[in-house]
Amino acid sequence: MPLLLGSYSPDMMSKWFVYGIHIGGVHLKASDPTTFHRGWPGLGFTHSLLYGVVIAFLFWRVMGSKTWAISFLIGQWAHALTDTGDTVGTMLFFPFTTHLFAIGAWAYAGQLGRQVDAGAYYSGLGFVWDGIWLAWAIASWRVLTRRYFYSNVMVGDPFYRWAGATLSAGLLLAIYRAAFFYGACRWVAWTIWAHVVNNFKLDLSWGGPHWVHALYPSDLQKATALARCPCPMCRTTQPTLFAYALVVVFVRMKRLHAAIVPATRVLLSRQE
Repeated sequence: MPLLLGSYSPDMMSKWFVYGIHIGGVHLKASDPTTFHRGWPGLGFTHSLLYGVVIAFLFWRVMGSKTWAISFLIGQWAHALTDTGDTVGTMLFFPFTTHLFAIGAWAYAGQLGRQVDAGAYYSGLGFVWDGIWLAWAIASWRVLTRRYFYSNVMVGDPFYRWAGATLSAGLLLAIYRAAFFYGACRWVAWTIWAHVVNNFKLDLSWGGPHWVHALYPSDLQKATALARCPCPMCRTTQPTLFAYALVVVFVRMKRLHAAIVPATRVLLSRQE
């Protein structure tokens, strides 16, 4: 569960606002979707390595589970590093730098909406990359067996141990397997949608598909430079405020840890 959560976490708070969403007849969408998604100011920090470390540390200190901490970190880092494969990349070393590290293997087209973005992704090397992950998952089919789930997952994952006190083992097994089947069906369904239902041209060249208007780190950096105030006061105020914010967060987390951990341990001891 924490591995899955970690892999989803970089986009959980941002992707819906990148594509836009309708609520009560009102359309909500970021004015600069790509900067909001991958840059700064925005939620690009969720694709940094330090973000994964901070959240993993909170899991370890608040929940007292190294399994959750390490699993979340692996999932989040896998997502952050994988997204360097597109033409925009990720701010891996934020907040120390806002530089976007991009390999540029496939085109980033999130600013054009969900359908065009999906059509472009499943028409370029992103389609191949996801296929590699799917092949690896199929080759590791034993981790989806009932025996593996009961002897390893139920024993090692605190979430499933906790949920097992209320939910049936069969339901938990279905939830565990759902992530794999969702990923497999998603790859197949989007591929059929892009190339059978629609007629997006397959382009497996580096940086493709070239029929879509891809964005690059320079596009975000220009927008960020225009949005920043160049005066010395503003330049020094931002890192100072960031440092103070880190102190506030650290103090709050310490207090939260002191309040939650004893209660959590009592609850787990009762369930055991």
